Amino acid sequence: MRLSFLEPLYKQSGPFASVYLDTSRDAAIDDPDAAIELRWRHLRDVLASEGADRDAITAVAGTVGSDMDVPGTHGQAVFTAQGRLALLDELPAPPARDTAHFGTLPDTMPLIIQHAPAVPYLAVYVHYSGRHSTAAIGTVRVEAEAGTWPMTKVTPGHRLDEEIPVGDWTRAAGEIGRELEGHARRIDVEKVIVAGDAWARGILVRRLPASLRGQVTTVDGVGESEPGRALLEQQLDGLFESRMAGHDRALLDAFLAERGRGGASAEGLAAAVSALQRGRVKALFLNDHPKLPFRLWVGPEPGQIALAEQELSFYGIREVREERADAALARALVGTKAELVVVPERERWLREGVGVLLRYADLAFRE
Repeated sequence: MRLSFLEPLYKQSGPFASVYLDTSRDAAIDDPDAAIELRWRHLRDVLASEGADRDAITAVAGTVGSDMDVPGTHGQAVFTAQGRLALLDELPAPPARDTAHFGTLPDTMPLIIQHAPAVPYLAVYVHYSGRHSTAAIGTVRVEAEAGTWPMTKVTPGHRLDEEIPVGDWTRAAGEIGRELEGHARRIDVEKVIVAGDAWARGILVRRLPASLRGQVTTVDGVGESEPGRALLEQQLDGLFESRMAGHDRALLDAFLAERGRGGASAEGLAAAVSALQRGRVKALFLNDHPKLPFRLWVGPEPGQIALAEQELSFYGIREVREERADAALARALVGTKAELVVVPERERWLREGVGVLLRYADLAFRE
């Protein structure tokens, strides 16, 4: 997964406040606004105890719970830099627990993990309930959405909504297919999910461009979705659960191939840190994002990362501090333009939960 969406945050200087908050608004909560306010009040105290200034706390307070137009279960990730709002992102699922942190690095790894698996897809629902004949009276309605899963749950993608007389459906299906292909090409779609009336959707699928037909999966169920939520959200949840994006799968396959021949890859935290120091990491792999029980030492620059303080001091780096491993790794990945891939343990168990695919082989490299 590419992490370029975080580059604007890391271009700013700290200190940073990082807040993850459940902002769900669903039927199970009687008064969601009161619940959100109560959660925030606790996190505000945490920020204050960690030294957050009034500006940082005020900036977060003015943002939490502002996603009133997003229905259902979800959350927010809020980041401030030097007391100003730096990044706000909706979370497709509530955080495992509400957290707040104030420090020299932003706490971005939970946000990165929520973006995974980042599968680009096209969802199509064909509404029709009439007679299965182009001589019938009535209309066929087509809803479609191009997005990236799971973020489309709370940040809807581009929508298409068209209604066609049944008599024109055979001809119009080809035109709609070409329009869908344009949307799919823009985000390099990996999967096309089609639901709705079997007869009407069958005509559409047969008239899709060849580039899309091979990616089609048909599913049952209704396609109605809440405003602000993904089209076919329930079906997509089932299809993409525990799935890796095709791009990430290709990176993992390359990593395994390099491991098999002792090439440009390594496992373990020490090997990952060594490669990040040299700017040689193409992709870093984490097993289901374990809460890394390590601390790392960092300097002012992303690649200034080490297991021990003395290592950075040896190179003349004066501003050295200890940080949580996940925060230090996230900054190094974004700063060196490396990618991150979340790997389920059943796919590949990694030593210490960490592996790296290098940009190129180096005989001098040692784990």
